[in-house]
Amino acid sequence: MWYTGVAIASVYGLISVLGLIGNITLIKTFCSAKSIRNVPNLFMSSLALGDVLLLVTCAPVDASRYLTEEWLFGRVGCKVIPFIQLTSVGVSVFTLTALSADRYRAIVKPLDVQTSNNTTSIVLRAALIWLISLVLAIPEAIFSDLQTFNITSTNESFVTCAPYPHAEDLHPKIHSIASFLIFYIIPLMVISIYYTFIARSLMRSASNLPVEGNMHARRQVESRRCLAKTVLVFVGLFAVCWLPSHIIFIYRSYHYSEVDTSLVHFICSVVARILAFTNSCLNPFALYLLSKTFKKQFDQQLCCCCHVILKHSSQSPTHYNTRVTSVRSTHHSMASLSMINGRQVCQEDCV
Repeated sequence: MWYTGVAIASVYGLISVLGLIGNITLIKTFCSAKSIRNVPNLFMSSLALGDVLLLVTCAPVDASRYLTEEWLFGRVGCKVIPFIQLTSVGVSVFTLTALSADRYRAIVKPLDVQTSNNTTSIVLRAALIWLISLVLAIPEAIFSDLQTFNITSTNESFVTCAPYPHAEDLHPKIHSIASFLIFYIIPLMVISIYYTFIARSLMRSASNLPVEGNMHARRQVESRRCLAKTVLVFVGLFAVCWLPSHIIFIYRSYHYSEVDTSLVHFICSVVARILAFTNSCLNPFALYLLSKTFKKQFDQQLCCCCHVILKHSSQSPTHYNTRVTSVRSTHHSMASLSMINGRQVCQEDCV
């Protein structure tokens, strides 16, 4: 089991590294490139910030459960970690709902967009999403606590962080069903309604365009279709990645006083948790594949970050001595010139 725990923790580590690189670069790209700083991208930045929060705080804690049977983070950590996780889930699903509403307004009711797309309005909407997510996660912090569970098959007991006392019967069922409805079913139903209207509007727009119609109108329709497709991909990824976790959560709530030690339950739990955290690293890479503009800006940000790291490492004493001795060697002089040219190229790429 030790090797299994290390393997699972390694997968968590890989997800966290990829997710942090992707989401931080996404946020940096949208903040620095004014040409792509629009409503959908600002919402996507808020979505990425929630994913970063989840990967930094909750992923390491989740991974530690497979390395040790003890809860390592105390009673305070037992209340804070579930609160952060549910907040991040709320930010994700409510931001996706807001993105779908934005695409609905842009495609079905384009005349309403001008009045609601100023920067202040967008920031307020994003802040409201975070506030609602924080408020809805408060019960998670109140009821989560360290609880003792017994394994009847081996007559062993262990202490772990649980969302409610295991002596209760009705509370776990209500909590799991309410979470499933609020953070999954209802938002996805609203998104589905929005996208039904979006699909009908796009089909109507495409059929109303003449065969040799206005190129500007065609490009506008294609641009709207592309953005709607991107948001739909994000929604699909969220739905697929979080459904197993919700199913496992509901199953446990209906068998809360029992500890399922079967191999099938263990495998299903691991897959569900890894899928849930994988969702936090997929969005930047999905956007990278779907948007040529974002891909170009993303590559530039990564290029500049890599060159900055190389520049700092080249200023260490060892590299400094190499550059001093390179004055006496033609070979080293060429190496220094290449490094200087590399820095010049970075400056040109960053502009």
